[in-house]
Amino acid sequence: MGRKVNPVGIRLKINRDWDTRWYAEGSRYVELLHEDRKIRRFVKKETARAGVSRIEIERQPNLVGITIHTVRPGLIIGRKGEAVKVLRTTLENMTGKTVRVEVQEVDKPDLDAQLVAENIASQLERRIGHSRAMKRAMTQAMRQGAEGIRIEVSGRLGGADMSRREWMADGRVPRNTLRAAIDYGFTEASTTYGRIGVKVWVYTGIVLELERRDTKPEA
Repeated sequence: MGRKVNPVGIRLKINRDWDTRWYAEGSRYVELLHEDRKIRRFVKKETARAGVSRIEIERQPNLVGITIHTVRPGLIIGRKGEAVKVLRTTLENMTGKTVRVEVQEVDKPDLDAQLVAENIASQLERRIGHSRAMKRAMTQAMRQGAEGIRIEVSGRLGGADMSRREWMADGRVPRNTLRAAIDYGFTEASTTYGRIGVKVWVYTGIVLELERRDTKPEA
């Protein structure tokens, strides 16, 4: 049997940090974990058109800090910050804690694996051929400076009676190299034939960012 691990999870504290940062024990841990999932689902649903890549949650006593990485920060912030105020108020009512919401813009969406996967999924839902969507995404990623990209789709591709898996790759994607900065994204496209899974790996080079950040400069 294959032994597969999440490309992000295996690189934690090497060149990637946790998306959720807090500590709890016992039943308190379970409560906060369910609350995190509830927050992520709500924010993702409310900001569906903004192209949200990642949602980071950091907790302090009676304070929840939420950082939303998005392609279109203007849609989340709204005119004079009205939309983000409504979002923060709703989250405070949901959690019963003080909520701080920050919005960060994704500079290169073509290098963000989650955004690439969601883009391909939206094209599949619009009945665009999977091969065409995959090739276009790979071309754009390589133009933006990616050293490699791998895209995999599985399901009833093209409405076939039997499901299958297809993948394409360009450049090199060393998935077993821990120092490799590989971004991973997964989503599902809801088509008339059923669900089609989309996985994306984007390799941008060898990075040891967290180690350099933790190392103090010499005097």
